[in-house]
Amino acid sequence: MIEVCAVKTSPDFMLNLHFNNGEKRTFDMRPYLHYTVFRRLENAVFFSLARVDYGTVTWPGEIDIAPETLYDRSIPIE
Repeated sequence: MIEVCAVKTSPDFMLNLHFNNGEKRTFDMRPYLHYTVFRRLENAVFFSLARVDYGTVTWPGEIDIAPETLYDRSIPIE
């Protein structure tokens, strides 16, 4: 099962992710910000509060995104 081990955010709403299989990948959150559940993430300061809990990325207020989505829809970091 794929899990996120570490996350870093960037001001352009990108997540730099390190997965338990050793891969480092980048995930673009911008296409998701219009969904009601993610609207609070439009605030860059709030977005920067991302952390890893239970193998995925979470934010305060019980906001999270599935690790499989993060992996499948991200691009490798060279």
